[in-house]
Amino acid sequence: MDALPARLDVARIRQDFPILGTQVRGKPLVFLDSGASAQKPRAVIEAMTRCMETAYANVHRGAYHLSEVATANFEAAREAAQRFLGAATPEEIVFTRNSTEAFNLVAHSFGRALLKRGQVVLVSEMEHHANLVPWQMLRDAGFGIGLRFIRVTDAGELDLDDYARHLAQGDVGLVSVTHMSNVLGTVTPAARIARMAHEAGARVMFDGSQAAVHRAVDVRAIDADFYAFTGHKLYGPTGIGVLYGKRELLDSMPPFQGGGDMIETVTLEGSTWAAPPARFEPGTPAIIEAAGLLAAIEYVNAIGMEAIEAHERTLVEHASATLAQVPGLTLLGSAQDRGGVFAFSLDVAHPHDLSTFLDRRGICVRAGRHCAEPLHARFGLEGGTSRASFGLYTTAEEIDALAEALVAARKFFA
Repeated sequence: MDALPARLDVARIRQDFPILGTQVRGKPLVFLDSGASAQKPRAVIEAMTRCMETAYANVHRGAYHLSEVATANFEAAREAAQRFLGAATPEEIVFTRNSTEAFNLVAHSFGRALLKRGQVVLVSEMEHHANLVPWQMLRDAGFGIGLRFIRVTDAGELDLDDYARHLAQGDVGLVSVTHMSNVLGTVTPAARIARMAHEAGARVMFDGSQAAVHRAVDVRAIDADFYAFTGHKLYGPTGIGVLYGKRELLDSMPPFQGGGDMIETVTLEGSTWAAPPARFEPGTPAIIEAAGLLAAIEYVNAIGMEAIEAHERTLVEHASATLAQVPGLTLLGSAQDRGGVFAFSLDVAHPHDLSTFLDRRGICVRAGRHCAEPLHARFGLEGGTSRASFGLYTTAEEIDALAEALVAARKFFA
């Protein structure tokens, strides 16, 4: 029998997050919007401050001690991201501004240079706009690349039969799907998706913006060709994201943007490119943010992803049972494997009005279409939904507070 993961001491963990001790409108803060951006532990805040106070200089270009220290710290963040994702080498890790830039990089570079005219990119109906709009732009750029969509079932799961039918057509060059939906909480079967794509001769990219926060990810185990996540959802700072790419793919891809530090040689007549990852990181990178990302990865590693996932499974079970008891509440999606994201609608209140009502009680939820308009249209919810999303600091008592406030809201708006 496998050993059970260590139980999270959530009360102690919450002490690491200064903002969780504050109040909103005179009420204790109940932060249920970690899917949009997570709060920051003191370790991240202090690491970024320490970088600026003791170890700040530009990286990769200074022949003096302080720049060498800054460069070593910056590359330590890359190595931490490599280990976090299970990548083979640090050279397979490209720092971007966020997941959105990672998808734009792959669409612009891999899509334009390595996809062939007549091939299609296959995405699903449940994608975040970051994993949809760049492919629409590629489709419309005149390279002869198409775009098709995998259906989502009424339960909010990827329709694998429809996926197989698309692959059977033989023209799919790249499959790009979420590893965990930011609306439905659905966790997609990444290894199976990748295996099916590869058997059909296609490459595969995963949006790990949500999944990498909640579960251990091993890009080699699932055989991803590309994988992207963003630092600010992983308790790190804004302004830095991570793109994993297999080394042979990155080596074959042209630059996404031009400038300093991404070149091998430059003359007035032309330039040649540095090897990855520098080829894809022009200009001064996010130095301070890398220090924060390193601290964030070390923080979640110290807690343990297995313990984080176990805590979240408990929260998901509690939320599923508790929110189901709220009269007039409809939960979006019922996937068998889901993470701590719950989108819902209340029969008597618009999501924006509901969000304002909850805010008066110190409860933060997201309202709108959560950068997933096609998915909301798929379920006939063009007006949007409310969304509660959890972090490692979320408690069952906070979910109870949300449920109680929703009952009160229904009485208020009815």
